Amino acid sequence: MATDKRVFTLRLKEENFDKIKYIADKNKRSIAMQIEYLIEQHIEHFEKEKGIIKTDE
Repeated sequence: MATDKRVFTLRLKEENFDKIKYIADKNKRSIAMQIEYLIEQHIEHFEKEKGIIKTDE
């Protein structure tokens, strides 16, 4: 399956990983999709407070 998503390594404390896995399981998401969702939520919150972040897409 082809995707346009970037790949990178993320190192987490074991406790944080376990907690994200727990949340992902409860939300019926993969760990990667849960992390992506959390990042998207944080960006949305940030942009509401600080303004839209301009990127070169």
